Amino acid sequence: MKNKATSLDIAFQAGVSQSTVSRALRNSPLVNPETRQKIQRLAKELKYKVDKNASNLRSQHTGTLALLLFEDPTSDDSMINPFFLSMLGCITRAAAVNGYDLLVSFQQLSEDWHADYEDASKADGLILLGYGDYIDYAEKLNQLKEQETHFVRYGSVEDGQTGVSLGCDNFDGGYVMTKHLIAQGHKSFAFLGGADAHCPEFQARYQGHCKAIVEADLPVNQTMQIDAISTEDSGSDAARTLLSLDERPDAVFCASDMIAVGALTQFHRQGLSVPDDIALAGFDDIPVAHLTSPQLTTMQQNTKLAADRLVESLIKQIHNTPVESALIPAKLIVRESCRKSN
Repeated sequence: MKNKATSLDIAFQAGVSQSTVSRALRNSPLVNPETRQKIQRLAKELKYKVDKNASNLRSQHTGTLALLLFEDPTSDDSMINPFFLSMLGCITRAAAVNGYDLLVSFQQLSEDWHADYEDASKADGLILLGYGDYIDYAEKLNQLKEQETHFVRYGSVEDGQTGVSLGCDNFDGGYVMTKHLIAQGHKSFAFLGGADAHCPEFQARYQGHCKAIVEADLPVNQTMQIDAISTEDSGSDAARTLLSLDERPDAVFCASDMIAVGALTQFHRQGLSVPDDIALAGFDDIPVAHLTSPQLTTMQQNTKLAADRLVESLIKQIHNTPVESALIPAKLIVRESCRKSN
């Protein structure tokens, strides 16, 4: 009986190394498309079949990535921030395109939370979504680095952070949204959302918001920055606090769409019309943003691009290719909740 073809046979005919063959058959982006197609064609012609168990033992790779979500307060039982639901689907697809399975779980913030994944050979690397209080979370990232775990995180991107992070350009997003509100004729503003180091993404959005106001020679009223986490209830509470102040703003910029949905509900309860009495804007462009009445003006995060880059960055780390943190631009989506004031 004729011996089965091996990866060495393919490597010889293709004029490449055996490791290049292995990467090409996993659709690794580290192999250029022409070489990848050539290797895959030879494998088909030679009727080569990958022995996944033997391959994993040789390479010490599982062919699996782990996507770890942070448990967030939600109005349902999912405990997943709605923004990350869209990201989850895109990451699943990006992993499959690159020949990887995806293991999805919640992050465990115990001392050895990383041990169940790469250390235990369940996954070759980790994608981290969400983190709660970033000051507490930063120490967990240091633990991952000390363990030499491959990981990439979606969130704030700042100098000196541990590991590789990809995230929205939150500062520019806050700036662009506020420039839009100013162009519509609004002159006084409130910001609903945390604005300190515990929530650096919201903080950057607020800083961009303030920059646009200052550039327009308008006053920044710090009493109208009201803390809120990304839930409807928190947004509603923040809006109630805002309306209890002596001054009411022309426009309210919320650090997330979930906060904005809660604020919109509170405004309606108190008899205010959006946008006639007060303009409202959010951030993220989750599906509910175009289902509210009025539909929500917001900054859109590109979840497909983010997912592709997260998976690509993690695979490069797994194969010892250097990667750097990066920002992804947000896009202004104008809907009915903001229009020119009188």
